[in-house]
Amino acid sequence: MSPALHEYEAAARERLAGPVWDFLAGGSGTESMLSAGREALDRIRLRPRLLVDVSDCDPRTSLLGADLAAPLGIAPMAYHRLAHDEGETATARAAGEAGALLTVSMFASRTLEEIAAAASGPLWLQLYWLRDRRPMIDLIRRAEAAGYRALVLTVDAPRVARRPRDVRNGFAVPEGIRAVNIDPSLMSASHTDRPGESAVARHSREQFDPSVTWEDLAWLRERTSLPIVLKGLLTEEDAELAVKHGAGGIVVSNHGGRQLDFAQPAMDALPEISEAVAGRCPVIVDGSIRHGADIAKALCLGADIVFVGRPVLWGLAHSGGAGVLSVLRTLMEEFEEVMSLMGAPHVRLFGPSGVTLQ
Repeated sequence: MSPALHEYEAAARERLAGPVWDFLAGGSGTESMLSAGREALDRIRLRPRLLVDVSDCDPRTSLLGADLAAPLGIAPMAYHRLAHDEGETATARAAGEAGALLTVSMFASRTLEEIAAAASGPLWLQLYWLRDRRPMIDLIRRAEAAGYRALVLTVDAPRVARRPRDVRNGFAVPEGIRAVNIDPSLMSASHTDRPGESAVARHSREQFDPSVTWEDLAWLRERTSLPIVLKGLLTEEDAELAVKHGAGGIVVSNHGGRQLDFAQPAMDALPEISEAVAGRCPVIVDGSIRHGADIAKALCLGADIVFVGRPVLWGLAHSGGAGVLSVLRTLMEEFEEVMSLMGAPHVRLFGPSGVTLQ
């Protein structure tokens, strides 16, 4: 990865308590997916075109009506205060300054309103489907009032998968850090540590609704005017169903390697999904994005933008909002350089002919 991102990762690992680092960095099962995503990206090679006027490369794009400085957003991640006391407000300021989209987790450790007040760029709100739907409705209403522009429903987590590091550590969310947008009575299991058990996984078994199907999306659409983006798709079959059921966008994702072990890496799934969607809604991809060239590869394979996850928390742990801003700008500057060297001065020029698979 880029030297800057590598330095932030090393600093975060040194500064964060061991169980917190394991919670942020770990994967499910054998943790095979932590390397599989990067391996999928590394198999892709770029095919540059030469003697193109690249004196004025323009990385700007737009997504669901939001103008972005580059095809880059921040994936939803819970509890940013695990990395830095300012948490999501620092992340929001940095995202706005960089011109990136921020997706706020429903388990954010700052209120939706505090985050919105700190933001100068577009915000989306991520949701899990809870057994009790009333907190979801409350969050949607608050997000609408605060100016959030879309909802991101995570659909690959009917429960949190077994993550061996968290089990080994008996991980529970530390006292003083809470999902402040949710009633504390619904979050208590996340803070109750038991040896040999993940409190986060136990909370998901208690609160997540594993019975939700495609038909339930109509209930959600009836309760908001915001676009509903579905996160966690890995097959063309589900992409077709997403479009059929009115999805405003799709995030191709394997949850940072934290859900189904041995799943297809998101970048391998991207071509079939982008082909199935055929422009009917935006397609986003996340997973192991560590270089500006990764953004170019994703665009060539059909993504409209990419989401970056863990490196944002590394930057936050290193130096708060300044670290997040540096991570985002590093990726954007690398991407603009790739645009020049690829002979693609505009985002729309990236397409299937720009890559080959090893």
